[in-house]
Amino acid sequence: MYYLGYDIGSSSIKVALIEADSGKTIDIHKEPAMEMPIESPRKGWAEQDPNVWWNYVCIGTQKLLKKCAVDKNEITGIGIAYQMHGLVLVDKEGNPLRNAIIWCDSRAVEIGEQAAADLGGEFCTSQLLNTPGNFTASKLKWVKENEPDIYSQINYFMLPGDYIAGKFTNSPSTTISGLTEGIFWDFREEKLASTLLDYYGIQKEIFPPIVPTFGIQGTVSAQGAGETGLAEGIPVLYRAGDQPNNALSLNVFSPGEIAMTGGTSAVAYTISDQLKTKEIHRINTFAHVNYSPARPSLGKLLCINGAGIQYRWLKEHLKINSYDEMNDLANEINAGSDGLLVYPFGNGAERILYNKNPGASILHLDLNRHSTAHLCRATLEGIAFSLMYGIDILISEGLKPKVARAGNDNLFKSAVFAQTMCNLIGHPIEIYNTTGAVGAARACIIHQYGFKAFSKTVMKNDLVETYTPKKDNKPISQAYQQWKEKLDSQLNQ
Repeated sequence: MYYLGYDIGSSSIKVALIEADSGKTIDIHKEPAMEMPIESPRKGWAEQDPNVWWNYVCIGTQKLLKKCAVDKNEITGIGIAYQMHGLVLVDKEGNPLRNAIIWCDSRAVEIGEQAAADLGGEFCTSQLLNTPGNFTASKLKWVKENEPDIYSQINYFMLPGDYIAGKFTNSPSTTISGLTEGIFWDFREEKLASTLLDYYGIQKEIFPPIVPTFGIQGTVSAQGAGETGLAEGIPVLYRAGDQPNNALSLNVFSPGEIAMTGGTSAVAYTISDQLKTKEIHRINTFAHVNYSPARPSLGKLLCINGAGIQYRWLKEHLKINSYDEMNDLANEINAGSDGLLVYPFGNGAERILYNKNPGASILHLDLNRHSTAHLCRATLEGIAFSLMYGIDILISEGLKPKVARAGNDNLFKSAVFAQTMCNLIGHPIEIYNTTGAVGAARACIIHQYGFKAFSKTVMKNDLVETYTPKKDNKPISQAYQQWKEKLDSQLNQ
């Protein structure tokens, strides 16, 4: 028997098939072959048609089952991960009323900033654990203000994963974790954030019923079965946003554990059991997948926009053939890059820097000493330093690191980057061979067998390598302190 996992991204839809008993990955399929388009009718806008997501879910499901010669009746559960912070609006028939306003759309920034000012820091800090910002609630308010005809037709608001689950089951629903990522949840009151909703003039009737993150959220309907090629009655057993799901995929559930990614942007996601925060302007706090009001488990997330994009820029402009070649060059240079410092903040305003945009820069370049290899190493170190700069903020919030985990891809394929991060954090970094779609599929195990069984499955199938801090850590520690002091000096000017 098998589980299916879906990762609903903004660039592609990934479908994973795993064995239900062992958790072993059978295959992963991506649709489409090229990236899905993002529509931008105005500067700063980003939209996608939710029907396109569903179409590729159906195509991907059919192709994967055919390729693996798996009968539809052998699928016993479905898990869904999805791009966070999107807004899908549907009518009484469940049809989208407009394109989805997705995560990278910035049209609602001013609405969220005004809400934070009017509602006050105490409310945002103690009840929302966030500022409303450019999140889903503010996007919904934008529709109310600017598209009243559409707003008047709304039957339900949905997050991207809610929409896909609804297409499978013909039963609209959402989760507490999802509501927190949209900034719709009051953690103190343990219910929908009435104060924010009243301020925005949003009625509670357009919120779908809340279902548990793990458990039977609905079953595949006759229509869902006909469109996907699956059997009617298969349960949807799990749903979560992509970053909480990434943490789940890496077996990150407890305080002191850190999930990291190092793609175009870099993310650190840690777990806290304390319903409090002070850094609402630099980090985000959401209900983690194992959250319950009785035993709160929060995910604290920070994002560095300028990460792998800096390494890619260097590769393209130095005409280097591959990232493997860059990683080999970086490995030739000692820690600290002989004094060369790189600041990777060239991909827009950085939240951890209070939305300042200092741009990317290279300092201390010595034309007589520094080479291409130095640039490669200094760039990897600079990205690691920026991520550690954010982790220092999390430490100020109460994080006591024990272990960090990351997927075996992108920047973490570089031993220099992974070891640098390990030395900076001062604790092991475990590298796993997993993906969001695989994690979503395996999450079905939790409903049936619990978290311990899930954790054993991850460790048994996915652990690739473990980095441990080096004893001689002084060179990289000194380089980071110098990097940090110069950044702080620049920001304070």
